[in-house]
Amino acid sequence: MDNFKIKDMSKEDIVFVGTCTHVNDIPENLTRAEIELAARKRLIWLQSLHQKGVRTRVAYLDKEPVGFIHLIPIEMCPLGPLGENLLVIPCLVVKDKVQGLGAGRRLVENAVFQSERQGLKGVVVKAYYNDHWFMPGNFFERCGFEIVKRKEDQALLWKVTGQGTAEPEFLSPDYSFYSEGEKVTIDLFWNSFCPTSYIETIRVREIAGEFQSKVILNEYCADRRDTLLRHQIPRGIFLNGSRIRSGKEISKVKLRDEIELALSGR
Repeated sequence: MDNFKIKDMSKEDIVFVGTCTHVNDIPENLTRAEIELAARKRLIWLQSLHQKGVRTRVAYLDKEPVGFIHLIPIEMCPLGPLGENLLVIPCLVVKDKVQGLGAGRRLVENAVFQSERQGLKGVVVKAYYNDHWFMPGNFFERCGFEIVKRKEDQALLWKVTGQGTAEPEFLSPDYSFYSEGEKVTIDLFWNSFCPTSYIETIRVREIAGEFQSKVILNEYCADRRDTLLRHQIPRGIFLNGSRIRSGKEISKVKLRDEIELALSGR
């Protein structure tokens, strides 16, 4: 079946793409206001870099959007990896009802075409070998990608279309904690591209503000290339030097509890 059409994101696609297809359904851990705010932030960032080669391509089946793929030149991708002359696929989403019909493959093929069109040497993706649906490595291998580097259940895969480019590298996090005495210090690493990261950022700012002078909040935005290259952490929350693991967007309750525990000195 090959009835899909691939086109650049238009105004009609903004809600579909910006909310990661959550047009009419809101996950229980989020609010509509959070989703919409993060969607606007992401779209502003994407549109501001269109002239530099950032693209969002949308797959249509008949007149309905059913999937999309983001494409970012590697030199400006806030999620990594590091390298030159490659186009990164940081995110590929296809609606469940068209899974297995070829929309994802068509979007990936279009990504390779966009790379050639921009005069780049190929396409790279950070993919995963686990049971989660997001960016499965086996799928990209079926699309003709080859593994460049592997680290536990993560891998960098690429499809080269030109000669003379070096292999991409994983980000290598560089973080050091500096104590502020009795105050609790939160080091927040975030980026505008990932809605999860931005929603988390909004929550961290709100909860940190509740504690006023008892908490110091330091922010490091990976949208800034110098910040990303220095720390190589696109998303993360560190409380007094220890990383808070949250998986999805950290809840306000969990963050508040973590701060209160740190303040108690236990």
